[in-house]
Amino acid sequence: MSAGRKITDARDARACLMAAKSAEMARAEWARANGVDGRSLHAWDLNLSRRDEVAEAAPRLVELVPAPAAQSAPRYLVRVGGFAVEIGDDFDEATLLRLVRALGTC
Repeated sequence: MSAGRKITDARDARACLMAAKSAEMARAEWARANGVDGRSLHAWDLNLSRRDEVAEAAPRLVELVPAPAAQSAPRYLVRVGGFAVEIGDDFDEATLLRLVRALGTC
């Protein structure tokens, strides 16, 4: 009696292993019922398990791309008498005008 066909590659092995698992049979029993060499199937299972372990443990490379230097928003210094107010480009004109008037009364 023949031992059955040998597993040819990883794709074939994965397909056989999945079929055996979904059949809810012992792997050796499934192999005999489907004409597959049980030793070959077992060897592929070990081989694929080791490959998966190595792949999980392998360091993964991540490309680091330098970000452009953050530029601070322009700042302006407004002096009124002995007081100084620093503002940015996003200042509100009406608020600045009220502030300068208030400082002018001091």
